[in-house]
Amino acid sequence: MGSIAFVFAGQGAQYPGMGKSLYERSPAARRAFDAAEAALPGTLKLCFEGPAEELSRTVNTQPCLFAMDYACAEAAREAGIEPDCLAGFSLGEVAAAVFGGVLPLERALEFVKLRAKSMQACAERHPGAMGAVLRLPASEVEEICAEFPGAAFPVNYNCPGQTVVACAADVYPELEKRIAERRGRMLRLNVSGAFHTPWMGDASRALAEFLANEELSAPRVPLYANCTALPYGGDMTALLSRQVSEPVRWQLSVENMVRAGVDRFVEVGAGATLSGLIRKIAPAAKVVNVESPEDLQKLKEV
Repeated sequence: MGSIAFVFAGQGAQYPGMGKSLYERSPAARRAFDAAEAALPGTLKLCFEGPAEELSRTVNTQPCLFAMDYACAEAAREAGIEPDCLAGFSLGEVAAAVFGGVLPLERALEFVKLRAKSMQACAERHPGAMGAVLRLPASEVEEICAEFPGAAFPVNYNCPGQTVVACAADVYPELEKRIAERRGRMLRLNVSGAFHTPWMGDASRALAEFLANEELSAPRVPLYANCTALPYGGDMTALLSRQVSEPVRWQLSVENMVRAGVDRFVEVGAGATLSGLIRKIAPAAKVVNVESPEDLQKLKEV
């Protein structure tokens, strides 16, 4: 039998009510959520009650999803499952880094707060939109984006036939039209900015400054970076700060984990988006998601 990876969900998966039942029934999840609430009062109410409009604001989404990701991972560990490696999608990489011992939880909450505020500020200075392009290979999506120099970028390489693009808000209609002309389809995402683009450069620099004063530890198990799709090594500050302004290489990350012997994936956090992507990337792998007490029963199959 191969090894187990924990994968941590990213922005866009949030929903009011997430984590409430887990908080009520898992002591480990409760401790994680309470730590987030102590650092960022109001986190529990937003997670458990919403409203959806407030929860979808980047400054609120990121701390709440971070808390959800981390709480679900702690609940899975409490249930007896230990991962052999870790990866997280965008914001999820921060939760994965904390779970892997790179950054203490208390400092990570401050980091996430800064990340959210910095990315929201960048989004307000550079109004943008994001959409998932379906039915086209990544190479063709890159070609289409190149027709809008400096205004459209492929930013999330999710799985075969699905690449997320980010663009200037006024470019979105024309970009969608070009994609349709190539027989592709673009679905607009529920996010408030053009993330993982050069427009997030100021946020990247702010995060690098924050981390320059932190003592980062090597992860306890291999942690795959969004930027490189490879396990952490070298300058961890750069990896954690660059990822907000560079593409998420998710498909390659999963492929590299499979090549390293992973055959079971446990998605921790809101929703099951990553589970769906992994099934398309690695159909032979066992995939489960954990976001509720009932989901913990799935871990017996892992």
